[in-house]
Amino acid sequence: MTVMKSVAIVTGASQGIGRATAIRLARDFSAVILVARNKDELEKTASAVNSVDAESLIYALDLREPQAAEVIVKGVLDRFGRIDALVNIAGAVPQIDLFEMTDAQWDDGMALKLHGARRLTVQAWDALKASSGSVVLISGSAALDPKPGFAAVATINAAIIALAKAFAEQGIKDGVQVNSVVPGAVMTGRRRSFMEHWAPEHGMSVEEATKQFPEKAGIARYGTPEEIADLMAYMVSPAKWMTGTSVRMDGGETKGI
Repeated sequence: MTVMKSVAIVTGASQGIGRATAIRLARDFSAVILVARNKDELEKTASAVNSVDAESLIYALDLREPQAAEVIVKGVLDRFGRIDALVNIAGAVPQIDLFEMTDAQWDDGMALKLHGARRLTVQAWDALKASSGSVVLISGSAALDPKPGFAAVATINAAIIALAKAFAEQGIKDGVQVNSVVPGAVMTGRRRSFMEHWAPEHGMSVEEATKQFPEKAGIARYGTPEEIADLMAYMVSPAKWMTGTSVRMDGGETKGI
């Protein structure tokens, strides 16, 4: 076993916000553990992490599987002896109308984004207590404005916020900082894929739909994965009085006091 100065786990690290976060955390942590299903894409992230002079370790696993969390935590502790931060980003929930989405589709959406994050946080908790570590769970702005067309996204994202607050309550006693992040319209590969399906259904080209969305949402532009990654880095920094908080970063799309 090699004892490292600091170790972070990032799920969903094969693309988008997860990849950007892993690369950003490589500036602050000695080792970054990369978790997702796509090994080839994880290896690309690992190369970028290594170029920042941090060590990387890949787990190409499906967090829907109950045993995955135990495998990851045991492997990380065997190799590095500690866990200082856990950033739960993995999870794609289908955007299907409330009246059309099947039980199986609901279950699948919950299995990865909610239960995958829950199990991994529970498994890592003792190590996070030992290091006075930090946890972040990623939600999304749909939680704040549910619509029938993406009811599952909204419902699961709202559950993520509640779950983070529940962990934070225990974290106050155990010395573990827990927060959630609520991104808005970030331009990722997943969003581009969504636009490719959504635009023809609404009589627009992909270029038209992509261009019009920010104006309709009341924002100046799309966010970038790197901007969310910078926020994630702050959320796992030693700002321990910031806990139990849901931080929204959406370019001003959600108006409220």
